[in-house]
Amino acid sequence: MISFFICLAILIGGYFIYGKFVENTFGPDDRETPAVRINDGVDYVVLPQWKLFMIQLLNIAGLGPIFGALTGAEWGPIVFLWITFGTIFAGGVHDYFSGMLSARNDGDSISEITGIYLGDVMKNVMRVFSVVLLVMVGTVFAVGPAGLIVLLFKNSGATSFVTSTLFWLVIILIYYFIATFISIDKVIGKIYPVFGICLIIMALGVGVGLFTHGYQIPEIWTHFYNMHPNATPIWSFMFITVACGAISGFHSTQSPLMARCMKSEKQGRFVFYGAMVSEGVIALIWAAAGCAVYEVTGGLSTGLLEIGGGCSASVYDICSKTMGGVGIALAMLGVIACPITSGDTAFRSARLVLADWFKLDQKSWKNRLMLCIPVLGVGAILGVGNALGKIDYSIIWRYFSWTNQTLAMIVLWAAAMYLFQEKKNYWITVVPATFMSAVSATYFLLAPECLGLVVAVPVAVAYVIGILVALLFLGIFMTTIKKRA
Repeated sequence: MISFFICLAILIGGYFIYGKFVENTFGPDDRETPAVRINDGVDYVVLPQWKLFMIQLLNIAGLGPIFGALTGAEWGPIVFLWITFGTIFAGGVHDYFSGMLSARNDGDSISEITGIYLGDVMKNVMRVFSVVLLVMVGTVFAVGPAGLIVLLFKNSGATSFVTSTLFWLVIILIYYFIATFISIDKVIGKIYPVFGICLIIMALGVGVGLFTHGYQIPEIWTHFYNMHPNATPIWSFMFITVACGAISGFHSTQSPLMARCMKSEKQGRFVFYGAMVSEGVIALIWAAAGCAVYEVTGGLSTGLLEIGGGCSASVYDICSKTMGGVGIALAMLGVIACPITSGDTAFRSARLVLADWFKLDQKSWKNRLMLCIPVLGVGAILGVGNALGKIDYSIIWRYFSWTNQTLAMIVLWAAAMYLFQEKKNYWITVVPATFMSAVSATYFLLAPECLGLVVAVPVAVAYVIGILVALLFLGIFMTTIKKRA
């Protein structure tokens, strides 16, 4: 329990200390922002700072810091360290620079930003990566809430069509189409504050419930070892699994949405770095709940697997055990609202990436419709496939997680190149970029949904190769900047 509060204090302190250091390194100024200069009434709209923060938080804090942190808890309280330090030194830095670089470049999508600093080849790679990731995120964040809603109705004794996952999936996708198509301030800007309250109540309710119901959060120093029941390696599986709770490439696809709505660059630390720290707090609470609520048997966190790990069932179970009554209804509403408020902006971001790619003016409703239909169509096919049992949700989630962290790695390298060009301290992005390069490469070698599906790579060999790949990327970066110096 003490280690939980220490990590919580470090997270909060990280925003004020390291977040300020990152802000000073970037150097926001009083230049005219895209929201003021380009304002088109659709995607470029000036919003107040509190709305910017709330929308950014809800964009990024979907199922990721809940499902990911719960599944990450299978490794034990050692996951607290990744959530805490990953958020401060990697996730917060990644989110801040992805937002501010977009603000400095007319609110461009992250794929275009990457192209500016890493070249046209990487721009095209990022275009494909971004669209694939966003569609997967939109699908995951449609299927997940649909499953939670069905679970609620079934537990209430309902037997009609409202217990059909397919029914709720269609309803959610219809909402996604509306939110993707119309102006950002018409739906997203109006309903997000309400969903934000649900999110805050959910997090506080679970956190307080752990203590009022006498649950004991295990300490890091007494459980500093791999507690996963299947002995799945901490490196790099835990770092990929937790994903959004520490660092997430998905966030870089969302940051340009708010970069197009900021009145001043000086709002960036609160909006981007602050939202990431808040998500880290949410992930820490859910990871603590996973470690505390489920009994550790034989030194392993087997309780999570008994009800499905980080999934709808475990979320419902934790809410039931920590709150109950009105509390569980509010908490479940928050857990349902969170992913929906990430799914809608995921599809919206996919539309904007394609619009930047093909130079389609989004002020025209015909151009927006031209992109909305195929983007939502693919999401619907994947979602319905899952609802009918044709596509495994866990496989979609694992592909999402690896794609997610690889995207974060690329964005950090782009930010490093920007800082070099501006003659600023690029090591604040080079270090996490190198670390995530090793994580992504190692996971790609070992994971069954990646190279591990066809080639059996010894774990020790994968570790070495992953480190060598990271050093190779670091070497390429250092050689490039030496030539440009």
